[in-house]
This record gives sequence, structure tokens and C-alpha cells, in this order.
Amino acid sequence: MDTPEAFRADLGRSVRLLRAFRLEQSDPDFFYGTLAGDTVAQLATYTELADATVADVGGGPGYFADALRAAGARPVCVDCDAGEMRLRDGVPPRGAVLGSALDLPLATGSVDVCFSSNVLEHVPDPLRMADEMVRVTRPGGIVYLSYTVWLSPWGGHETSPWHYLGGRYAARRYARRHGKQPKNVYGESMFAIGVAEPLAWARRCRDAEILDAVPRYHPRWARHVVHLPGIRELVTWNLLLVLRRR
Repeated sequence: MDTPEAFRADLGRSVRLLRAFRLEQSDPDFFYGTLAGDTVAQLATYTELADATVADVGGGPGYFADALRAAGARPVCVDCDAGEMRLRDGVPPRGAVLGSALDLPLATGSVDVCFSSNVLEHVPDPLRMADEMVRVTRPGGIVYLSYTVWLSPWGGHETSPWHYLGGRYAARRYARRHGKQPKNVYGESMFAIGVAEPLAWARRCRDAEILDAVPRYHPRWARHVVHLPGIRELVTWNLLLVLRRR
């Protein structure tokens, strides 16, 4: 078992992640491996991972599941796309389960940690997914929910920054320029989600208490931007919500 590296939300980390983001398309193994290692180190600051059962919601080809397993956890990768789960090695991640994030195929209170990275913006009913993550987490367990904010510079994913002129316009422009549709299609597999609504959901959630709400990739000193209405929609980039199940 590998111990997660010490997590430090400093400027150097933000720079390293930004550099890795630039290689998402050309070197996905490096990008997702870097992000997964950083994410598990961050998650470990909120809860003990050794021997923990962790639901990796929308885990796709299993990069996060691998990092969780290396930290001693028992990950269960849940994804609705069998093709996505086979992208890396041609086979699904070990112990993967095919199922929707909107109706998780897991029993109530069955996992120690329910984890999701950059999936919420890809479901048509994000608050239902958030409710499902809380439901399957045992009392005292942790929910780690992170997603890309629509009005951030990367809100349109590969169609950015043209999403600022509208998601459908950005998709049409991408198709004209590249001769193919974007992987993330606005209104079908990518949706506009901001900071305010999920943050309000977390604050009023009766079944969980909010432990943290931070801009996931920013240095620690920038954490308070999520509490600045308006500005937070532009500068948060990626919102991380951490809750403890009551």
C-alpha cells in the first residue's frame, strides 16, 4: 500500500496542474494520472482511506480507482458508459459497475466515501446525482464532489472559450473547425452548472453537513472566492464540495 503524498494547496501545485491540463488531449495517461494522484492526496486530508470502500462515480477508465487502490482503499468504479470504461486498456477497471449516477446501483449507506471528479457537469439533473451520492454514503462517511463551473475558462471543455457566446454556438464552431462533433455536446452530455445552486444544496442538505467548499485547483489563500457572488462563477473554475453524512 502506498501512502498518499502530502497535500499542499500552494501556488506550485496550481501551476503543475495547469501544465498537466495542457496535455489532456495529447497525453491523457499523464494528465489523468497526475490529477488522480493529486485528488487522492486531497481526499486523504478529509478521511482515512486505508480499507475504506470508495464509490468512484463516473470513474470511466479507472485512473482515480487506481490511485485510490494504491492508497489502500477499496474502490468501486461506477459509470454509465461501457465504452468509456474500456478506453485505457480495452477492459473495464477492476470491480467496475455499469450504472447511472442519477440512480446509483449501490445500497443506501453502503460506502465509506462517495467520490466524483468532473462528472456533475455531464448529467442533466446534477442535484439528483448529489442526492444519490449522499444516499449511498454511510453515516459519518465522506462525500467528495467536484465539477467544472460553466462560466469558468474551461467551462465549455474542448469548445472553450467560445462557450461564453453560448454552448450551441461553441459546439457548431468546433464542428466547423475540426470536422467532427465535440466529445462533450452541450445540452446532451454537457450542461451549464454554476457555483450558487450546488452550494445552496450543500448548505440545506438535511442528511449531510458541509465540511468544505473550495476552488479545487486554487491555492489555499484563494479559497474564499466561492463566497463572492458573481465573481465566483468566473474564477472558481472547479468547485469542490466536501460533506459528512449525518
